[in-house]
Amino acid sequence: MNHPTQQAKANTLRALHHNGQLLVLPNIWNPLGAALLQDIGYAAVATASASIAYTNGYDDGEHIPFNDVLKSLQQIVSSVAIPVTADIESGYAADNNQLKDQIQRLISTGIAGINFEDSHKQNGQLLSIEEQSEKIKLIKNTAAETGVPLFINARTDVYIKADKAQPAEEKFNEALKRGKAYIAAGADCFFPILMKEKQDIQNLVAALNTPVNILAVPGVPDLKTLHHIGVARVSLGPGFLKVAIHAMKEIALRLKNYEGLEDVTANTVTSDYLKTLINR
Repeated sequence: MNHPTQQAKANTLRALHHNGQLLVLPNIWNPLGAALLQDIGYAAVATASASIAYTNGYDDGEHIPFNDVLKSLQQIVSSVAIPVTADIESGYAADNNQLKDQIQRLISTGIAGINFEDSHKQNGQLLSIEEQSEKIKLIKNTAAETGVPLFINARTDVYIKADKAQPAEEKFNEALKRGKAYIAAGADCFFPILMKEKQDIQNLVAALNTPVNILAVPGVPDLKTLHHIGVARVSLGPGFLKVAIHAMKEIALRLKNYEGLEDVTANTVTSDYLKTLINR
């Protein structure tokens, strides 16, 4: 990978979180999806760990071999000229020494940014704030050693792991505490996955004064509202893959009943268009 180019992409990705516009990222899982988004004018693309895992026959949660993840990222980065930010879950690492090595290998694929979450993959529990902050510092320092200002989107799983009976205020306060700590450790953006109440999101944005990423889930405010209250980034996670699979499932069911052939033959996405995407 050309380091000056990769540095420029990382800086571009960072600027996209600070330009006053809402960065919408329909997370993709292959080079064709990345090329499609670039073709229609997206300024960056993001991967979803679940989407890459599912489409390769694995469950999410770091079950896909890390080498397969690296290969997918290399192919995606090579398919577009715009920045690629990768969902790396918890880093596919058993300890911090291995994490450093994995980050170096990830940067070598040409990515400009990462999602990095605070769940322990072996026991399913949240890491302590101190443990996760140390990992973020390690990632920041490792990236600096390579000369690539990797954009770190620090995800917290507070809302995933919280007990259903836990008061909303407690969940918010824990997320806020983690957000402040992760930013102090070097994170560039905070991602409280599954936070969806408008007031909570607005309060978090105001309290952190740093880019906040929100996941598109049922009950989340619409994009215009999220933009208005200051959210910097909205991602779809595996939602984009679900849309694609839904469309495939619906047409497959119709074809099974000898219906819907015109939906295939009249499709405006042609082979020539697909060839255009991958041959640029």
